[in-house]
Amino acid sequence: MFEIGLALAPLLLLVVSLLLGHYPGCEAIVRLAERIAKRSLPRSAKRQARPQAPRSHAASGGLLIAFGIAQRPPPLAP
Repeated sequence: MFEIGLALAPLLLLVVSLLLGHYPGCEAIVRLAERIAKRSLPRSAKRQARPQAPRSHAASGGLLIAFGIAQRPPPLAP
């Protein structure tokens, strides 16, 4: 019985804190969002945008296998 209570203690503490209106981790989420927003400021003044290479439309990896299987006819029945 003690093990069950010990296992449920974190859940009960979380539920009690939520019922009391305290949201654990809320401040950390806000700080993280502010740091991300600060990083995503436009840097066009610092760097010039490089022209990107044209993307290849050739199949590769699993897509290449899928195309190979899709173009092959079904095997003949014996």
